[in-house]
Amino acid sequence: MLDNLGNLERTDSCGALRIDDIGKTVTLMGWVAKRRDFGDLTFIDLRDREGITQAVFNSEDSAEAHAKSKDLRGEYVVAIVGYVVARAESTRNLKIATGDVEVHARELYILNDARTPPFQLDASPDALASEDLRLKYRYLDLRRTQLQANIRLRHRVTSEIRAYMTEMGFTEIETPILIKSTPEGARDYIVPARVQPGKFFALPQSPQLFKQLCMIAGFDKYFQIAHCFRDEDLRADRQPEFTQLDVELSFATLDQVYTLIEGLFARVFKLINVNLPTPFPRLSFAEVMDRFGSDKPDLRIAGMELKDLSSQLEGTDFAPFASALSAGGQVKGIAVPGGASLSRKVLDELQEFAKRYGASALAWIKLGDETTSSLLKALGDQVVNRMAVAAGANKGDIVLIVSAKPKVVAASLGALRNEVAKREKLIPENVYAPLWVTEFPMFEYHEEDGRYYSMHHPFTSPVDEDLELLQRAVEGEEKELLAKIRTKAYDPVINGVEMASGSIRIHRRDIQRLVFKALGMTTEEARQRFGFFLDALEYGTPPHGGIAPGIDRLMMVLAGTDNMRDVIAFPKTASAADLMIDAPGEVDPKQLEELHLRIVEE
Repeated sequence: MLDNLGNLERTDSCGALRIDDIGKTVTLMGWVAKRRDFGDLTFIDLRDREGITQAVFNSEDSAEAHAKSKDLRGEYVVAIVGYVVARAESTRNLKIATGDVEVHARELYILNDARTPPFQLDASPDALASEDLRLKYRYLDLRRTQLQANIRLRHRVTSEIRAYMTEMGFTEIETPILIKSTPEGARDYIVPARVQPGKFFALPQSPQLFKQLCMIAGFDKYFQIAHCFRDEDLRADRQPEFTQLDVELSFATLDQVYTLIEGLFARVFKLINVNLPTPFPRLSFAEVMDRFGSDKPDLRIAGMELKDLSSQLEGTDFAPFASALSAGGQVKGIAVPGGASLSRKVLDELQEFAKRYGASALAWIKLGDETTSSLLKALGDQVVNRMAVAAGANKGDIVLIVSAKPKVVAASLGALRNEVAKREKLIPENVYAPLWVTEFPMFEYHEEDGRYYSMHHPFTSPVDEDLELLQRAVEGEEKELLAKIRTKAYDPVINGVEMASGSIRIHRRDIQRLVFKALGMTTEEARQRFGFFLDALEYGTPPHGGIAPGIDRLMMVLAGTDNMRDVIAFPKTASAADLMIDAPGEVDPKQLEELHLRIVEE
């Protein structure tokens, strides 16, 4: 029979008791993590969000409570009244904070029973149940110590962010969730408007336009911890709904934004006892792509930079290299410290890995006691040795080489740099290496549909020196110049993770119209999508800029996980499904009728 809580109140958490509490009468409440029955003695590990305390039941302290403890099972909810005693030296548990003491129980209240959980809650990380099973029973998974710690750290992080932004003079402003669809980039989630048949709202991919309107409204400094939505293919570091810190400030310079965000990250990282080095180094997009093959390079990896080997191959008739170079491509390599010991099996695996990023093959040069290479027969000793020297390789290293278009070379070698560093344990632990990546291209060309798209978003300002290129590209119809235009965009990166994306915005209507035209929008299309914003730009828009750090990605780095689902209370799967509530699901036909919608079978 279950007991009532009545007026009984908890005096301490299960993680609070220490040596100084010996002799104190306490009331603890929580879940039974473990029960160990030794006949005359029953031991209970009682758990709440603060920790675990061992409780002891024996007939000497209370025959009734001792007898009642025999009915306890895992995850029962109980209250225990007892007194704190010191554990015997031989039974101290140094793995838990309360391990020097235990509670001898005089009263036991069984507040609720529990079915046997579908998986072991205290399993080691390498013995966890499948993620799908844990997501189905997420309310149980969240009882795990690590997930509890992650979610509580998230609370501390968002509290610290709010405090910092308020101290910096920013005002928190909520922006709408139901907005107009302005498709550009990722897909919108669409919401039918019942009272206006045939019309739809969209869920915001970001509050971008609204925060710029806040600048036009004169709020000067805006922030919001915003919930955003994108209907796109998912990865471990993506979710269909996500949270970001949205920031915008008027009359902003690049240095002001850098200083603000560096201060924010430095303050948040102190929550995990890390002194983040500031100021962050600043590298242009062109430089990081040339050196690291990635716009989010992991600077913890020493060396292993991409080296252009093309000059060592002038006049080569080796077909893979010759065809790449003649087509305007590149031949580049990375030197992996100690990589000469990599087996042929590993090299085959790395070649298949590189092919995922478009590389047709992966060549290599090993500098062991003798130089060996997949290129020796084709190029000879002298050229191979020159290539190894140009790659910066030393004895014991291996050079991994890709030839292709510049984008493919960068993507494949950039990914290989990270992959090999992880495999060979070349990434130091407990090190945090931040940087700013700056001057992103304004546009990127998509060969599939033969048009240019904004690399960030169409409200990003070009650098002052490139404004003339934008005018020539649009008004003079020199479209090839679009690829050369740089922006006042900036991304902070920490340990190879893009932490945020931001830019100085376009505050002039004439420049905004040029950008829309460069993107192939007619005046009518621009008016239909962004008419309200174009109108607003005519009423004294101040220069402004902003940034949007992703809270979920920030939490991944702080919590030391590579899975975003570990830092979100109720996440979706990779197929955008919620296994716990079985969503998305079908709706009642009457609801569809009210919305003037019907399902069309393929």
